[in-house]
This record gives sequence, C-alpha cells and structure tokens, in this order.
Amino acid sequence: MRFCPLYSGSSGNCIYVGSDETHLLVDIGISNKKAEEGLRSVDLSGKDISGILITHEHSDHIQGIGVFSRKYGVPMYATEGTVEAILDNKYLGNIDRSLFRIVRSDEEFSIGDITVNPMTISHDAADPVAYRFFGNGKRIAVCTDLGCYTDYTVDCLQGMDTLLIESNHDIRMLETGRYPYPLKLRIKSDKGHLSNESSGKLLSRVLHDNMKRIYLGHLSMENNYPELAFESVRWEITMADNPYRASDFDICVAKRDEPSECIEV
Repeated sequence: MRFCPLYSGSSGNCIYVGSDETHLLVDIGISNKKAEEGLRSVDLSGKDISGILITHEHSDHIQGIGVFSRKYGVPMYATEGTVEAILDNKYLGNIDRSLFRIVRSDEEFSIGDITVNPMTISHDAADPVAYRFFGNGKRIAVCTDLGCYTDYTVDCLQGMDTLLIESNHDIRMLETGRYPYPLKLRIKSDKGHLSNESSGKLLSRVLHDNMKRIYLGHLSMENNYPELAFESVRWEITMADNPYRASDFDICVAKRDEPSECIEV
C-alpha cells in the first residue's frame, strides 16, 4: 500500500491511502484545486479516486467535498450523524445524497482490495471516527481530532505499520496565546485536540519493532511549530516506560501546505 498526507493541519486536511487497484482519500478539507494538485503529486487525478472516507463534518475536513463530489461522483463514506451534518451545511452547495455510504465504528467494510475499519474518537462533532486500513498484509491508521485517548484507542492502534496521529498544540503556547478563553477550553477538553505531550504518550503505548513511519499531523497554525511538535513527541517517547527510544523510529511532521513524502508501506 501507499500512503501520503497531501495536506495536514488545522487549516485543512486531505490524506491519500492506496494500492495498485484502489485509491482513497481521507477527508477533503481544502479546496478542490488544492486537492487535485495534491493528487497530481502522487500521479493520480480525481478520476482515479475509489472513495472518500470522511472523519467528521468540521470545515477543515470537508471544505472541498462539494465541488469534488459534483465533478467526479465519488462515493463518500461517513457515519450517519456526519452525513446529516454535511447535508445541513449550505456552504458546500448541493451534494447528491446517493453518493454517501453509511459506516459504523468497528464494522469493517471493503473498497476494492482495501479493508477499512472506522474507530470511535472523542471530538465535538456529530459522530466522528478515525480510520484504519488493511491491505496486502499491511496496516495503516489516520487518527486525528481526538481530545483524549482511552484503552480502546490504544487497542485500535496496535500493530500499525504506518500511523498518522494528531499532535495539535503545545499547551503553553495555547494557554498564553491570543485565542479566546472559551476556545482554549474547547481545545484542551476531552472533545478537543491532542497536545504534543499527549500525542507522545499515546504513541508510546502503540510502538512496536516493525513500525515503518510515524507522521505527526493536524498541527495548529497558532499554537504549535513543527520543530516543537517533533521534539516534544520524541521526548515523551524516550522518557516513557517502554523499551524504545525516539531514535528507533522514523518520525516526521506532515506538511500543512504541500504534500509530504509518499511512502510504500
């Protein structure tokens, strides 16, 4: 399987997961123009996309699905609550309801030769999920927008070959920054976003000898820096009660405004 974060950040997200036969996107939270530019970077076009997996209805995850769906008629997979929230969003324009396929957490389904398994996440949206992908003996997960994690989260992320995980904010930057106090509380809440430290702690519980690549994603533009997220997560891994050091793993920060490296898993 191939994996490429095309865009990842608080301003917009779009992730590519694919095989030789099946090409999927997780969210289109950027303009259709940027989505097509990102696909060209992995030698694909919108006509090649087999399905769009939607995590939830916030604009940084669905901004481009209206134009993309009208242009290409690609099936879109989301929970029932997410679908209804999207159809209520007047800014997306008309979207053909028949393009939606309802998914449920922890119920596997297949798109081409890739098996997809949604997992519940804690976020202030209608019915949000993250996604796990299985194909050709490989396992990939895209897990962002979770205000907290539990043993269930840890169990869901065991054995992944490649993982994109949220490392949204630095707590001190958030607390001293210019965001209004209610927004700060929302981000820090159990239905907000994972801090760098929490991301590192979660990773420390799912690491294993054969993990190929870890991407840190969904960074806040206002309350984080790529270098800070990188070093904070590495520190948490190295100091955790496990046999690993951060240097044992290929860790990188997914880029906000341009495609990251596309890897073969």
